[in-house]
Amino acid sequence: MFLLHEYDIFWAFLIISSVIPILAFVISRILAPIREGPEKLSSYESGIEPMGDAWVQFRIRYYMFALVFVVFDIETVFLYPWAMSFDVLGVSAFIESFIFVLIPIVGSVYAWRKGALEWS
Repeated sequence: MFLLHEYDIFWAFLIISSVIPILAFVISRILAPIREGPEKLSSYESGIEPMGDAWVQFRIRYYMFALVFVVFDIETVFLYPWAMSFDVLGVSAFIESFIFVLIPIVGSVYAWRKGALEWS
């Protein structure tokens, strides 16, 4: 028999974890002073008078390096549980992890050949 009262703790946690951030935003909106002026709307550069526009376009290479780092970082996080339980999981988990590692490697080789990882 399916009993909903077994999930009371889950629902309480879900409601509380949803209300706290909303309440924090509402309280900060109410208590924050609203003083807009040219000084507040200017960009901050360590106390130095700002030069030029604050919206500078970055080259795509910075984002490519960041994405490659994130992909391999997340891959490492997902491989750790497989490595810890490798003796229990067997050969099928090894094949799955091999495919899981092979996909980003193929993507990296493709990006390397296209010149996406060239810094200059």
